[in-house]
Amino acid sequence: MSTDREALRELAREFTRREVAPYLQEWEDAGEVPRALHRKAAKQGLLGVSFPVEVGGEGGDLLDTVAVMEGMFEEGASSGLMAALFTSGIALPHLAGSGNADLVDRFVRPTLAGELVGSLAITEPGGGSDVASIRTTARRDGDTFVVNGTKTFITSGVRADFVTTAVRTGGPGHAGISLLVVEKGAPGFTVDRLLSKMGWHCSDTAELGFADVPVPAANLVGEENSGFAQIAEHFVVERIALAVHGYGIAARSLALTAAYCRERETFGSPLIAHQVVRHRLVEMHRRVEVARCYVHEVARRHVAGEYVVAEACLAKQTGVECATYVCDQAVQLHGGAGYLHGIEVERHYRDARILPIGGGATEVLTDLAARLLGYAT
Repeated sequence: MSTDREALRELAREFTRREVAPYLQEWEDAGEVPRALHRKAAKQGLLGVSFPVEVGGEGGDLLDTVAVMEGMFEEGASSGLMAALFTSGIALPHLAGSGNADLVDRFVRPTLAGELVGSLAITEPGGGSDVASIRTTARRDGDTFVVNGTKTFITSGVRADFVTTAVRTGGPGHAGISLLVVEKGAPGFTVDRLLSKMGWHCSDTAELGFADVPVPAANLVGEENSGFAQIAEHFVVERIALAVHGYGIAARSLALTAAYCRERETFGSPLIAHQVVRHRLVEMHRRVEVARCYVHEVARRHVAGEYVVAEACLAKQTGVECATYVCDQAVQLHGGAGYLHGIEVERHYRDARILPIGGGATEVLTDLAARLLGYAT
């Protein structure tokens, strides 16, 4: 890691120690991250680290984002906290890349400054990862689109000031999808449900309703019916980010567990004195390192301009399978203490379960990788 990225990583560590760790359980219990945290993260240059300077970002790249994420996870940030605080990472790239100065000024800059919260609405009830089957419609009426439909599992959907929304403006299939920015307060736009979840407790998740919602045509992102290509382009970064979530919370859980095993005594000796425990820790370490190295390599290749769609699918699977194994073993080695609400490894265990589902289920991404790698008939 370069000196600059190590400095960025340390900045993220210090921010987490000071602004996150002391309050995280309070936010978990409250079910949301305070908006003030967005402003504090923006002031430190963390929110826009990989966005271009010309849209209000810091001018870095995906590897800089990875450094920030790793630093925050090392100091105890949860996967849910990262999802809520950095929803801009999925809500803004399409707008920032559209070349539309009006959208950048109205949504991108203020979000990267921590003044607005945005979210991305793609998933629909019954739709899951099948983006091409989106049913939410947007009918053109002069200078307005009229939107009808429902979105679900929307991260930061309750707090969001605007939602980058996938809608059907054309015929069936992927060719008829567009992206529209729907603003909070628009007539007919509702937060229908706050969804309670197994994990990611501090990340508000919503079901959204659209009933004849008027959206200015000026809020169209890119060309009409180009939404599927825009979504697919940014899926690589989202999947790499979720892979970092995976090995990030796994590495943190391993560190906590190793410390616990040195302190906890059973039958007159520390847990770590038992060979079976030491071997379990080594296996946890191996999985973290394998995931970290592979994800770093895929991220590096993406930044270099290589086509890594299949590799990003595999990176996500590697990272999240690391999390599901390591976080499970962390709870096991903590014993009864690991099962208690408010214990950090218990939080990571619950948060890990969404990772093989969100951002494309493992089964869906494996099938996509099979086609891209030439293994499908």
